[in-house]
Amino acid sequence: MTDEAKLTIPARRGKAHRVAKGQIIRVINTHGDQVVDTWAFNADDLGEFMSMEHTRPHIMKIVPAVGDMMLTNKRRPILTFVEDTSGGVHDTIVAACDRYRYAFLGVEGYHDNCTDNLHTGMRELGLEASETPSPLNLFMNIPVRPDGSIAFEAPVSTPGSHVALRAEMDLVIAFSACPQDILPINGVGHPPTEAHYTVSG
Repeated sequence: MTDEAKLTIPARRGKAHRVAKGQIIRVINTHGDQVVDTWAFNADDLGEFMSMEHTRPHIMKIVPAVGDMMLTNKRRPILTFVEDTSGGVHDTIVAACDRYRYAFLGVEGYHDNCTDNLHTGMRELGLEASETPSPLNLFMNIPVRPDGSIAFEAPVSTPGSHVALRAEMDLVIAFSACPQDILPINGVGHPPTEAHYTVSG
């Protein structure tokens, strides 16, 4: 299967896509400062998924780079970073935003969130994720300070920059164009925007 069309991850929304082993997923930061929460699930067993807590001790770092392999919760390869033109700043420690996070930040009523976006995107494919794994937050800038504290800062990526990931098994990849508009993770004073992706090979 080859699908090289540029596909949209709508602003504040989620999208999922079936990917065959060996295919390349290119995630494009169209406007340069949009965080894209990213998940990957074994196509044959949705209970096996890309796991940040299993990947970090494998790659021995908290920010993956070209050549690094992301592992599942069964410690099997699922995605490999093969290109990165975005500046190489991504996050593996922060959970997907959800309704509880926005309530904590003072939002009254419903706020779009990455957790709901994951499940909506999967359901569009007729699939149901059994849980919300901690995502690979592409383009998200969460520096760790010398005293061990963290900060929420704007992305360093630029318009049109991208990350390319190779599928190491048949999988379902899911994205959320993060709707965070309270903290500056999508740029200072910038509303969340759409991002794009392609699947090829």
